[in-house]
Amino acid sequence: MSVAGVSMPNYWLGLVLILLFAVRLHWLPSFGSGTWQHIILPAITLGTALTAYTTRILRSAIIETMQAEHIMALQARGVNSRLVLTRHLFRNAMIPLVTVIGIEFGMILEGAVITETVFAWPGLGELMVSAVSNQDYPLIQGLVLFCVLVFVSINLLTDLTYRLLDPRIRL
Repeated sequence: MSVAGVSMPNYWLGLVLILLFAVRLHWLPSFGSGTWQHIILPAITLGTALTAYTTRILRSAIIETMQAEHIMALQARGVNSRLVLTRHLFRNAMIPLVTVIGIEFGMILEGAVITETVFAWPGLGELMVSAVSNQDYPLIQGLVLFCVLVFVSINLLTDLTYRLLDPRIRL
């Protein structure tokens, strides 16, 4: 299932969701930003691929960590399985997941441009597209600088989270 989520492009998934939930079923609005219902389809569109990719990484990290010697030794000693899961397994499996989540924030910025275009949402993506089409260079520079600052801040937060998860890591 996660392979299907990763394989679908955002624009295609957005159009399919609009066709299904807005045009056929009339459950949700297809565009705009007036009420909370307007958030549902863009959020599903933007989050599907990221959730699928994160799930794949978490699954492989847990499988890899379960095969580690210290986990097997704790299980052989008869340590409470809940304690092994919470203190050792999940904590060690979270390190690659934190890396992926940090990188995915860049993907969210990129995916927002497509999602905002498909759902006619006003936002940074639409502003960037209109600035490029109007050749508004100061606005383009400001938006690129803002995106870079957000991305660098997320990477710094990711590095600080490493330290919380694994005290052996030095910054």
